Amino acid sequence: MPPRRRRGATAQVPPNEAARLTDELLREGFSKRDVATILGRNSAIVSHFYTRGPRGGQSFVAALRAVVQEVQAGGPRDMESLKQLASRYTTRRRTKTGRLARVRTRDAVSVQHDDRWTSGIARAGRQHIKSGASRLKPVIDDAAAAENGKIAFTVRASKGRFLLDSGDRRDSPGVHHGVVQRPDGTEERSYGNSTMGPGTWSSGFDAREWQQRVTQHDGDVAAAVTDWMVETGRLAEGAQITHLELRAWNPDD
Repeated sequence: MPPRRRRGATAQVPPNEAARLTDELLREGFSKRDVATILGRNSAIVSHFYTRGPRGGQSFVAALRAVVQEVQAGGPRDMESLKQLASRYTTRRRTKTGRLARVRTRDAVSVQHDDRWTSGIARAGRQHIKSGASRLKPVIDDAAAAENGKIAFTVRASKGRFLLDSGDRRDSPGVHHGVVQRPDGTEERSYGNSTMGPGTWSSGFDAREWQQRVTQHDGDVAAAVTDWMVETGRLAEGAQITHLELRAWNPDD
């Protein structure tokens, strides 16, 4: 005699269509990370297919179905081909106001420079800043190795923690004069003027000086920038920066 079903027990809910199609790709040898890459999203989106109920991942169903059909029909299996195929069917989610929703991506750092190093750029988000934004340091080191390397940076923090008014020439009179207001209550402010002071046309901070500052902070670029802003009366003591972009160049080239 089969065991009696416990009162209140519920049958397992079958996966939604996005999860089912993802399972098809898993059986074909792809990983969830591969599926996310094909869709042009991060792996958290794929996990949501299994946790967000019957409508989870609905906007990706058409793309997933096209990819599954391509793979099962013996078509190309390389990531680039499948990404191009999926992009034809993937549409961006919109907010309630009709605007395109922000793509959720992991905070990351990217570094770019040319072969001879005449310029470089690096960015760090909230998570990487918590760990010291150490991967921004090579850009400063490259600039410091140049004959007359310069750097500039853009800082994002809560606007209530900035001590000077937005756009004040005493605050950010450098290569990117101006302030960007964010809807989450933060501001972006850019700094890149020479130590000669406001009103001069010589842009950029000395890279070797900043290399020394970062070294004094044990390689923590975010801490070096934060302390400089506090020391110069730009940021309140104890404030946290949430995003940091570092630019470097050699004006002699």
